[in-house]
Amino acid sequence: MITTQLPIFNERFVVGRLLDAVVAMDYPAHKHEIQLLDDSTDDSLEANRAMVARLRARGVDIHHIHRSERAGYKAGALAAGLERARGLHVAVFDADFVPAPDFLRKTVPFLESDPRCGFVQTRWGHINRDFSWLTRVQALGIDGHFVVEQSARAWSGLFLNFNGTAGIWRRAAIEDAGGWEADTITEDLDLSYRAQLAGWHGRFLFDTITPSELPTDINAFKSQQHRWAKGSIQTAVKLLPRILRRPDLGWFKKAQAVLHLTHYLVHPIMLLMTLLVLPILAWGHRVLPAGWLLPVFVLMLASMIAPSTLYLFSQAAAHSDWTRRLRLLPTLALLGVGLAVNNTRGVVEALLGHRRLEFVRTPKLGVMAERGQDVSAGSNHDAAESGATLAGAPGQGALGGYRIPANGMYLLELLMGAWAIGAFVQYVTLYKLLIGPLLLLHSLGYLVVGLTSVLHHRRLASP
Repeated sequence: MITTQLPIFNERFVVGRLLDAVVAMDYPAHKHEIQLLDDSTDDSLEANRAMVARLRARGVDIHHIHRSERAGYKAGALAAGLERARGLHVAVFDADFVPAPDFLRKTVPFLESDPRCGFVQTRWGHINRDFSWLTRVQALGIDGHFVVEQSARAWSGLFLNFNGTAGIWRRAAIEDAGGWEADTITEDLDLSYRAQLAGWHGRFLFDTITPSELPTDINAFKSQQHRWAKGSIQTAVKLLPRILRRPDLGWFKKAQAVLHLTHYLVHPIMLLMTLLVLPILAWGHRVLPAGWLLPVFVLMLASMIAPSTLYLFSQAAAHSDWTRRLRLLPTLALLGVGLAVNNTRGVVEALLGHRRLEFVRTPKLGVMAERGQDVSAGSNHDAAESGATLAGAPGQGALGGYRIPANGMYLLELLMGAWAIGAFVQYVTLYKLLIGPLLLLHSLGYLVVGLTSVLHHRRLASP
Protein backbone atom coordinates (compact mmCIF):
# COMPACT_ATOMS: atom_id res chain seq x y z
CA MET A 1 0.00 0.00 0.00
CA ILE A 2 1.44 3.36 -1.09
CA THR A 3 0.32 6.84 -0.06
CA THR A 4 1.22 9.71 -2.37
CA GLN A 5 1.23 13.09 -0.62
CA LEU A 6 0.82 16.30 -2.61
CA PRO A 7 1.46 19.34 -0.37
CA ILE A 8 0.17 22.50 -2.06
CA PHE A 9 -0.51 26.13 -1.19
CA ASN A 10 -2.24 28.47 -3.64
CA GLU A 11 -1.15 26.59 -6.78
CA ARG A 12 -4.10 27.06 -9.15
CA PHE A 13 -1.98 27.00 -12.30
CA VAL A 14 -0.25 23.64 -11.82
CA VAL A 15 -2.30 21.48 -9.46
CA GLY A 16 -4.45 20.02 -12.24
CA ARG A 17 -1.37 18.88 -14.14
CA LEU A 18 -0.01 17.29 -10.97
CA LEU A 19 -3.22 15.41 -10.23
CA ASP A 20 -3.42 14.09 -13.78
CA ALA A 21 0.13 12.71 -13.53
CA VAL A 22 -0.38 11.07 -10.14
CA VAL A 23 -3.74 9.54 -11.06
CA ALA A 24 -2.15 8.10 -14.22
CA MET A 25 0.52 6.19 -12.27
CA ASP A 26 0.80 2.55 -13.27
CA TYR A 27 0.16 1.01 -9.86
CA PRO A 28 -2.71 -1.14 -8.55
CA ALA A 29 -5.51 1.32 -7.84
CA HIS A 30 -6.60 -0.45 -4.64
CA LYS A 31 -3.06 -0.09 -3.26
CA HIS A 32 -2.52 3.57 -4.12
CA GLU A 33 -3.91 6.26 -1.85
CA ILE A 34 -3.53 9.94 -2.84
CA GLN A 35 -3.63 12.86 -0.39
CA LEU A 36 -3.99 16.42 -1.66
CA LEU A 37 -2.62 18.31 1.36
CA ASP A 38 -4.17 21.66 0.55
CA ASP A 39 -3.30 24.64 2.76
CA SER A 40 -4.58 27.09 0.14
CA THR A 41 -6.15 30.35 1.22
CA ASP A 42 -7.29 31.72 -2.16
CA ASP A 43 -10.13 30.72 -4.48
CA SER A 44 -8.15 27.71 -5.70
CA LEU A 45 -9.25 25.88 -2.53
CA GLU A 46 -12.80 25.30 -3.78
CA ALA A 47 -11.59 24.41 -7.26
CA ASN A 48 -9.27 21.82 -5.73
CA ARG A 49 -12.11 20.35 -3.69
CA ALA A 50 -14.18 20.04 -6.84
CA MET A 51 -11.33 18.33 -8.72
CA VAL A 52 -10.88 15.79 -5.92
CA ALA A 53 -14.64 15.14 -5.79
CA ARG A 54 -14.71 14.42 -9.54
CA LEU A 55 -11.77 12.05 -9.23
CA ARG A 56 -13.36 10.24 -6.29
CA ALA A 57 -16.54 9.84 -8.33
CA ARG A 58 -14.41 8.01 -10.91
CA GLY A 59 -13.22 5.59 -8.22
CA VAL A 60 -9.83 7.18 -7.48
CA ASP A 61 -8.70 6.74 -3.86
CA ILE A 62 -7.97 10.41 -3.26
CA HIS A 63 -8.58 12.64 -0.26
CA HIS A 64 -8.64 16.42 0.06
CA ILE A 65 -7.11 17.44 3.40
CA HIS A 66 -7.34 21.13 4.29
CA ARG A 67 -5.92 22.80 7.40
CA SER A 68 -7.33 26.13 8.49
CA GLU A 69 -4.02 26.90 10.26
CA ARG A 70 -0.72 26.44 8.39
CA ALA A 71 1.13 25.31 11.52
CA GLY A 72 4.53 24.00 10.48
CA TYR A 73 3.86 24.90 6.83
CA LYS A 74 4.92 22.06 4.51
CA ALA A 75 6.32 19.94 7.35
CA GLY A 76 3.08 20.38 9.26
CA ALA A 77 0.99 19.41 6.25
CA LEU A 78 3.04 16.27 5.62
CA ALA A 79 2.83 15.29 9.29
CA ALA A 80 -0.93 15.85 9.37
CA GLY A 81 -1.38 13.74 6.26
CA LEU A 82 0.83 10.98 7.63
CA GLU A 83 -1.45 10.58 10.64
CA ARG A 84 -4.29 9.62 8.27
CA ALA A 85 -2.22 7.77 5.66
CA ARG A 86 -2.69 4.05 5.13
CA GLY A 87 0.46 3.48 3.10
CA LEU A 88 3.51 1.52 4.16
CA HIS A 89 5.56 3.87 1.99
CA VAL A 90 4.92 7.56 1.26
CA ALA A 91 5.76 9.34 -2.00
CA VAL A 92 5.96 13.14 -2.00
CA PHE A 93 5.56 15.55 -4.92
CA ASP A 94 5.50 19.34 -4.91
CA ALA A 95 2.90 21.06 -7.06
CA ASP A 96 5.21 21.78 -9.99
CA PHE A 97 6.38 18.19 -10.53
CA VAL A 98 5.04 15.75 -13.12
CA PRO A 99 5.94 12.17 -12.15
CA ALA A 100 6.03 9.54 -14.87
CA PRO A 101 3.44 6.73 -14.88
CA ASP A 102 6.08 4.18 -13.84
CA PHE A 103 7.46 6.23 -10.92
CA LEU A 104 6.19 3.88 -8.19
CA ARG A 105 7.19 0.74 -10.09
CA LYS A 106 10.73 2.09 -10.39
CA THR A 107 11.13 3.26 -6.78
CA VAL A 108 9.12 0.92 -4.52
CA PRO A 109 11.28 -2.17 -5.29
CA PHE A 110 14.31 -0.54 -3.65
CA LEU A 111 12.36 -0.12 -0.40
CA GLU A 112 10.95 -3.64 -0.61
CA SER A 113 14.27 -5.33 -1.34
CA ASP A 114 16.36 -3.43 1.23
CA PRO A 115 14.84 -3.33 4.75
CA ARG A 116 17.19 -0.52 5.86
CA CYS A 117 16.54 1.76 2.89
CA GLY A 118 14.68 4.71 4.37
CA PHE A 119 14.04 6.78 1.25
CA VAL A 120 14.58 6.83 -2.50
CA GLN A 121 15.33 10.08 -4.34
CA THR A 122 14.99 10.48 -8.11
CA ARG A 123 16.78 12.96 -10.34
CA TRP A 124 14.99 16.19 -11.21
CA GLY A 125 14.23 17.04 -14.82
CA HIS A 126 13.10 20.39 -16.19
CA ILE A 127 9.88 20.99 -18.11
CA ASN A 128 10.69 24.59 -18.99
CA ARG A 129 14.49 24.50 -19.23
CA ASP A 130 14.50 26.59 -22.42
CA PHE A 131 11.98 29.21 -21.31
CA SER A 132 14.61 31.92 -20.62
CA TRP A 133 18.25 32.47 -19.72
CA LEU A 134 17.26 32.21 -16.07
CA THR A 135 15.69 28.75 -16.41
CA ARG A 136 18.58 27.49 -18.56
CA VAL A 137 21.10 28.60 -15.94
CA GLN A 138 19.06 27.09 -13.09
CA ALA A 139 18.88 23.79 -14.95
CA LEU A 140 22.65 23.80 -15.38
CA GLY A 141 23.14 24.33 -11.65
CA ILE A 142 20.58 21.70 -10.62
CA ASP A 143 22.14 19.17 -13.02
CA GLY A 144 25.45 19.70 -11.26
CA HIS A 145 23.84 18.98 -7.90
CA PHE A 146 22.10 15.79 -8.98
CA VAL A 147 24.51 14.34 -11.51
CA VAL A 148 27.68 14.89 -9.48
CA GLU A 149 26.88 15.75 -5.86
CA GLN A 150 23.95 13.44 -5.17
CA SER A 151 25.52 10.60 -7.13
CA ALA A 152 28.82 10.92 -5.26
CA ARG A 153 27.15 11.06 -1.86
CA ALA A 154 24.91 8.08 -2.57
CA TRP A 155 27.58 5.86 -4.11
CA SER A 156 30.25 6.75 -1.53
CA GLY A 157 28.15 6.02 1.53
CA LEU A 158 28.00 9.68 2.62
CA PHE A 159 25.00 11.52 4.05
CA LEU A 160 22.43 11.84 1.26
CA ASN A 161 19.69 14.45 1.39
CA PHE A 162 16.10 13.94 0.33
CA ASN A 163 15.28 16.89 -1.91
CA GLY A 164 11.77 17.44 -0.59
CA THR A 165 9.96 16.05 -3.61
CA ALA A 166 10.19 13.44 -6.39
CA GLY A 167 11.02 10.72 -3.90
CA ILE A 168 9.47 8.10 -1.68
CA TRP A 169 9.91 7.36 2.04
CA ARG A 170 9.52 4.25 4.10
CA ARG A 171 6.97 5.29 6.70
CA ALA A 172 8.84 3.45 9.46
CA ALA A 173 11.98 5.52 8.72
CA ILE A 174 10.05 8.79 9.07
CA GLU A 175 8.59 7.72 12.39
CA ASP A 176 11.85 6.26 13.70
CA ALA A 177 13.66 9.52 12.94
CA GLY A 178 11.10 11.53 14.91
CA GLY A 179 8.78 12.54 12.08
CA TRP A 180 8.54 15.76 10.12
CA GLU A 181 9.77 18.69 12.23
CA ALA A 182 9.20 22.37 11.52
CA ASP A 183 12.06 23.95 13.51
CA THR A 184 13.95 24.52 10.24
CA ILE A 185 12.58 25.62 6.87
CA THR A 186 14.35 22.78 5.08
CA GLU A 187 12.38 19.97 6.70
CA ASP A 188 13.50 17.57 3.96
CA LEU A 189 17.22 18.03 4.64
CA ASP A 190 16.61 17.82 8.38
CA LEU A 191 14.59 14.58 8.22
CA SER A 192 16.95 12.83 5.82
CA TYR A 193 19.93 13.49 8.10
CA ARG A 194 18.01 12.41 11.21
CA ALA A 195 16.90 9.22 9.50
CA GLN A 196 20.48 8.34 8.54
CA LEU A 197 21.66 9.09 12.07
CA ALA A 198 19.01 6.60 13.21
CA GLY A 199 20.54 3.88 11.05
CA TRP A 200 18.59 4.19 7.79
CA HIS A 201 20.14 5.02 4.43
CA GLY A 202 18.95 6.65 1.22
CA ARG A 203 19.12 5.54 -2.39
CA PHE A 204 19.56 7.88 -5.36
CA LEU A 205 18.21 6.79 -8.76
CA PHE A 206 20.25 8.54 -11.43
CA ASP A 207 18.31 7.12 -14.35
CA THR A 208 14.81 7.83 -12.99
CA ILE A 209 14.02 11.44 -13.90
CA THR A 210 11.03 13.34 -12.54
CA PRO A 211 10.32 16.55 -14.50
CA SER A 212 9.60 19.79 -12.70
CA GLU A 213 9.00 23.44 -13.49
CA LEU A 214 11.74 25.95 -12.75
CA PRO A 215 10.95 29.45 -11.40
CA THR A 216 10.79 31.92 -14.28
CA ASP A 217 10.81 35.02 -12.08
CA ILE A 218 14.13 35.92 -10.46
CA ASN A 219 12.45 37.21 -7.31
CA ALA A 220 10.74 33.85 -6.83
CA PHE A 221 14.09 32.16 -7.48
CA LYS A 222 15.80 34.41 -4.92
CA SER A 223 13.09 33.60 -2.37
CA GLN A 224 13.72 29.90 -2.96
CA GLN A 225 17.49 30.35 -2.60
CA HIS A 226 17.05 32.37 0.60
CA ARG A 227 14.93 29.56 2.05
CA TRP A 228 17.49 26.91 1.09
CA ALA A 229 20.40 28.96 2.48
CA LYS A 230 18.68 29.73 5.77
CA GLY A 231 17.32 26.21 6.19
CA SER A 232 20.67 24.55 5.45
CA ILE A 233 22.44 26.59 8.11
CA GLN A 234 19.58 25.98 10.56
CA THR A 235 19.99 22.26 9.96
CA ALA A 236 23.75 22.55 10.42
CA VAL A 237 23.30 24.30 13.76
CA LYS A 238 20.75 21.69 14.82
CA LEU A 239 22.48 18.49 13.71
CA LEU A 240 26.24 19.03 13.27
CA PRO A 241 26.96 18.71 17.02
CA ARG A 242 25.25 15.30 16.99
CA ILE A 243 27.12 14.25 13.86
CA LEU A 244 30.55 15.31 15.15
CA ARG A 245 30.00 13.52 18.48
CA ARG A 246 29.18 10.20 16.83
CA PRO A 247 32.19 7.87 17.20
CA ASP A 248 30.84 5.41 14.63
CA LEU A 249 31.06 7.94 11.79
CA GLY A 250 34.40 8.21 10.04
CA TRP A 251 36.25 11.50 9.79
CA PHE A 252 35.69 11.73 6.04
CA LYS A 253 31.94 11.29 6.37
CA LYS A 254 31.86 13.91 9.11
CA ALA A 255 33.94 16.33 7.04
CA GLN A 256 31.63 15.88 4.05
CA ALA A 257 28.60 16.48 6.28
CA VAL A 258 30.15 19.75 7.49
CA LEU A 259 30.83 20.87 3.91
CA HIS A 260 27.37 19.77 2.76
CA LEU A 261 25.39 21.52 5.50
CA THR A 262 27.46 24.72 5.55
CA HIS A 263 28.16 25.24 1.83
CA TYR A 264 25.99 28.38 1.74
CA LEU A 265 28.65 30.10 3.87
CA VAL A 266 30.43 30.74 0.58
CA HIS A 267 28.03 33.63 -0.07
CA PRO A 268 28.93 35.79 2.96
CA ILE A 269 32.57 35.01 2.21
CA MET A 270 32.15 36.31 -1.36
CA LEU A 271 30.31 39.37 -0.10
CA LEU A 272 33.02 40.08 2.46
CA MET A 273 35.72 39.69 -0.19
CA THR A 274 34.04 42.27 -2.41
CA LEU A 275 33.72 44.72 0.49
CA LEU A 276 37.36 44.33 1.52
CA VAL A 277 39.08 44.77 -1.84
CA LEU A 278 39.36 48.55 -1.66
CA PRO A 279 40.55 48.67 1.97
CA ILE A 280 43.09 45.94 1.20
CA LEU A 281 44.32 47.97 -1.80
CA ALA A 282 44.99 50.89 0.53
CA TRP A 283 47.58 48.96 2.55
CA GLY A 284 47.97 45.41 1.26
CA HIS A 285 50.37 46.20 -1.56
CA ARG A 286 52.83 47.59 0.98
CA VAL A 287 52.85 44.71 3.46
CA LEU A 288 52.15 41.54 1.47
CA PRO A 289 55.41 39.93 0.27
CA ALA A 290 55.86 39.13 -3.40
CA GLY A 291 56.19 35.45 -2.55
CA TRP A 292 52.43 35.33 -1.95
CA LEU A 293 51.71 35.92 -5.63
CA LEU A 294 52.19 32.35 -6.88
CA PRO A 295 50.21 30.51 -4.15
CA VAL A 296 47.39 33.04 -4.39
CA PHE A 297 47.29 32.58 -8.16
CA VAL A 298 47.21 28.78 -7.80
CA LEU A 299 44.37 28.95 -5.27
CA MET A 300 42.38 31.34 -7.47
CA LEU A 301 42.89 29.08 -10.47
CA ALA A 302 41.75 26.01 -8.52
CA SER A 303 38.71 27.83 -7.16
CA MET A 304 37.64 28.70 -10.71
CA ILE A 305 38.44 25.35 -12.31
CA ALA A 306 36.75 23.13 -9.71
CA PRO A 307 33.15 24.36 -10.17
CA SER A 308 33.56 24.54 -13.93
CA THR A 309 34.74 20.93 -13.98
CA LEU A 310 31.70 19.86 -11.94
CA TYR A 311 29.25 21.45 -14.37
CA LEU A 312 31.19 20.29 -17.43
CA PHE A 313 31.10 16.69 -16.23
CA SER A 314 27.42 16.87 -15.24
CA GLN A 315 26.37 18.11 -18.69
CA ALA A 316 28.54 15.57 -20.50
CA ALA A 317 27.07 12.73 -18.39
CA ALA A 318 23.44 13.80 -18.67
CA HIS A 319 23.00 15.41 -22.10
CA SER A 320 24.11 14.61 -25.64
CA ASP A 321 24.26 18.33 -26.56
CA TRP A 322 26.43 19.17 -23.58
CA THR A 323 28.89 21.36 -25.49
CA ARG A 324 26.11 23.79 -26.40
CA ARG A 325 24.94 23.97 -22.79
CA LEU A 326 28.40 24.83 -21.49
CA ARG A 327 28.13 28.25 -23.10
CA LEU A 328 25.97 29.14 -20.10
CA LEU A 329 28.82 28.67 -17.60
CA PRO A 330 29.76 32.39 -17.48
CA THR A 331 26.12 33.32 -16.88
CA LEU A 332 25.90 30.72 -14.11
CA ALA A 333 28.96 32.29 -12.50
CA LEU A 334 27.34 35.73 -12.69
CA LEU A 335 24.14 34.45 -11.10
CA GLY A 336 26.05 32.63 -8.36
CA VAL A 337 27.94 35.76 -7.40
CA GLY A 338 24.89 38.00 -7.71
CA LEU A 339 22.98 35.86 -5.20
CA ALA A 340 25.57 36.59 -2.50
CA VAL A 341 23.57 39.45 -0.93
CA ASN A 342 20.30 37.52 -0.95
CA ASN A 343 21.78 34.29 0.44
CA THR A 344 23.96 36.05 2.99
CA ARG A 345 20.76 37.39 4.50
CA GLY A 346 19.49 33.83 4.91
CA VAL A 347 22.77 32.63 6.43
CA VAL A 348 22.94 35.51 8.91
CA GLU A 349 19.31 35.01 9.95
CA ALA A 350 20.02 31.34 10.66
CA LEU A 351 23.23 32.03 12.60
CA LEU A 352 21.54 34.70 14.70
CA GLY A 353 18.76 32.29 15.61
CA HIS A 354 16.12 34.18 13.66
CA ARG A 355 12.99 32.24 14.59
CA ARG A 356 10.61 33.55 11.98
CA LEU A 357 10.24 30.29 10.08
CA GLU A 358 7.64 31.26 7.54
CA PHE A 359 7.81 28.90 4.57
CA VAL A 360 7.45 31.16 1.53
CA ARG A 361 6.57 28.78 -1.27
CA THR A 362 8.07 29.33 -4.69
CA PRO A 363 5.06 30.11 -6.92
CA LYS A 364 4.75 28.26 -10.20
CA LEU A 365 2.58 29.78 -12.89
CA GLY A 366 2.44 26.96 -15.42
CA VAL A 367 4.07 27.20 -18.81
CA MET A 368 0.89 28.39 -20.53
CA ALA A 369 0.35 31.17 -18.01
CA GLU A 370 3.93 32.36 -18.31
CA ARG A 371 3.62 32.57 -22.09
CA GLY A 372 0.71 34.95 -21.72
CA GLN A 373 -2.04 32.48 -22.62
CA ASP A 374 -5.45 32.49 -20.97
CA VAL A 375 -5.20 29.70 -18.42
CA SER A 376 -8.91 29.93 -17.60
CA ALA A 377 -9.56 27.99 -20.80
CA GLY A 378 -7.85 24.89 -19.43
CA SER A 379 -4.34 23.54 -19.50
CA ASN A 380 -2.10 21.21 -21.43
CA HIS A 381 -3.54 17.98 -20.03
CA ASP A 382 -6.67 16.01 -20.79
CA ALA A 383 -8.99 18.05 -18.60
CA ALA A 384 -12.16 16.53 -19.95
CA GLU A 385 -11.01 13.02 -19.08
CA SER A 386 -9.60 13.61 -15.59
CA GLY A 387 -11.76 16.44 -14.38
CA ALA A 388 -8.62 18.00 -12.95
CA THR A 389 -9.07 21.27 -14.80
CA LEU A 390 -8.34 24.85 -13.96
CA ALA A 391 -12.04 25.58 -14.07
CA GLY A 392 -12.85 28.78 -12.31
CA ALA A 393 -9.24 29.91 -12.26
CA PRO A 394 -8.76 33.45 -13.53
CA GLY A 395 -6.65 34.19 -16.54
CA GLN A 396 -3.46 36.12 -17.10
CA GLY A 397 -4.58 39.11 -15.07
CA ALA A 398 -4.35 37.07 -11.86
CA LEU A 399 -0.67 36.26 -12.24
CA GLY A 400 0.38 39.21 -10.10
CA GLY A 401 -1.05 37.56 -7.01
CA TYR A 402 1.17 34.55 -7.62
CA ARG A 403 4.40 36.46 -8.11
CA ILE A 404 6.85 37.37 -5.36
CA PRO A 405 7.70 41.09 -5.46
CA ALA A 406 11.25 42.37 -5.20
CA ASN A 407 12.42 43.23 -1.70
CA GLY A 408 15.00 45.79 -0.68
CA MET A 409 17.85 43.40 -1.41
CA TYR A 410 18.04 44.62 -5.01
CA LEU A 411 19.20 48.03 -3.74
CA LEU A 412 22.09 46.39 -1.90
CA GLU A 413 22.88 44.30 -4.97
CA LEU A 414 23.09 47.42 -7.14
CA LEU A 415 25.23 49.18 -4.53
CA MET A 416 27.55 46.18 -4.33
CA GLY A 417 27.78 46.19 -8.12
CA ALA A 418 28.80 49.85 -8.11
CA TRP A 419 31.33 49.21 -5.32
CA ALA A 420 32.86 46.30 -7.25
CA ILE A 421 33.07 48.39 -10.43
CA GLY A 422 34.95 51.06 -8.49
CA ALA A 423 37.32 48.44 -7.12
CA PHE A 424 37.82 46.96 -10.59
CA VAL A 425 38.74 50.34 -12.08
CA GLN A 426 41.11 51.06 -9.20
CA TYR A 427 42.85 47.70 -9.47
CA VAL A 428 43.26 47.86 -13.24
CA THR A 429 44.58 51.42 -12.99
CA LEU A 430 47.30 50.14 -10.67
CA TYR A 431 47.98 47.16 -12.98
CA LYS A 432 46.63 44.65 -10.44
CA LEU A 433 45.59 42.38 -13.29
CA LEU A 434 45.40 39.19 -11.24
CA ILE A 435 42.36 40.20 -9.20
CA GLY A 436 40.85 42.55 -11.79
CA PRO A 437 38.87 39.99 -13.84
CA LEU A 438 37.43 38.51 -10.65
CA LEU A 439 36.21 41.92 -9.54
CA LEU A 440 34.64 42.48 -12.94
CA LEU A 441 32.79 39.18 -12.58
CA HIS A 442 31.52 40.23 -9.17
CA SER A 443 30.39 43.65 -10.31
CA LEU A 444 28.50 42.24 -13.29
CA GLY A 445 26.95 39.51 -11.13
CA TYR A 446 25.51 41.95 -8.59
CA LEU A 447 24.27 44.29 -11.30
CA VAL A 448 22.64 41.53 -13.38
CA VAL A 449 20.76 40.10 -10.40
CA GLY A 450 19.77 43.54 -9.08
CA LEU A 451 18.56 44.88 -12.42
CA THR A 452 16.74 41.66 -13.32
CA SER A 453 14.98 41.80 -9.94
CA VAL A 454 13.69 45.27 -10.80
CA LEU A 455 12.62 44.26 -14.31
CA HIS A 456 10.75 41.18 -13.11
CA HIS A 457 9.14 43.19 -10.32
CA ARG A 458 7.78 45.61 -12.90
CA ARG A 459 5.88 42.73 -14.48
CA LEU A 460 3.67 42.79 -11.40
CA ALA A 461 2.12 45.99 -12.66
CA SER A 462 1.66 44.68 -16.19
CA PRO A 463 -1.92 43.86 -17.24
